[in-house]
Amino acid sequence: MAVRPVRNLLGLAVLSFLTERPMHPYEIGELLVARDHARSIRYNRGSLYMVVNQLVKAGLIEVAETIRDSERPERTVYRLTAAGRAELFDWLRELVGQPAREYPRFVAALSLIGALHPDEVVELLRQRHSALEHERAEVAELIETCLAQGMHPLFQVEENYRLAILDAELAFVQRFIADITDPETGWGPGWAAHHANRDAAAKG
Repeated sequence: MAVRPVRNLLGLAVLSFLTERPMHPYEIGELLVARDHARSIRYNRGSLYMVVNQLVKAGLIEVAETIRDSERPERTVYRLTAAGRAELFDWLRELVGQPAREYPRFVAALSLIGALHPDEVVELLRQRHSALEHERAEVAELIETCLAQGMHPLFQVEENYRLAILDAELAFVQRFIADITDPETGWGPGWAAHHANRDAAAKG
């Protein structure tokens, strides 16, 4: 996996937007929000300006012009360099073609979940399942609305991926609840007994 001069995925978005035309950071930020990319890429105005400066230092973008007028603050417009264009395509190819080890918070919690009593875990999982169903309904509605407005499915592909991930997590949570609560093979009794023994030992 290549070592990137700028690793923040917001930088990837900046490079991609600048393939359309030179822009100043405020315009890039407005487009990020308008096109809903902020659902997929963590964004705030301060981090955007920081990333723009990093891209300039790395030679991936450069100043195209500085706009001055009496009614607005000075605005610096940036454009993509040849190195920036090459970095954009190489970075995208890596992200699409090479799975990376990630550390989701839920996976971290699952690795330590034995510390909680199974009855509490079941209740928490049911809460999570309800929240996931709500999120899934919102994503599905967004996809349907965009398609009804004539948007090409290509421009909703990240939402389709998000929907698939939600479906997989919903199925996992349902299976996990069943693994704990099944009256014949459930893990609950043994898990609860472990907690009882631990608590007894702690009391001395």
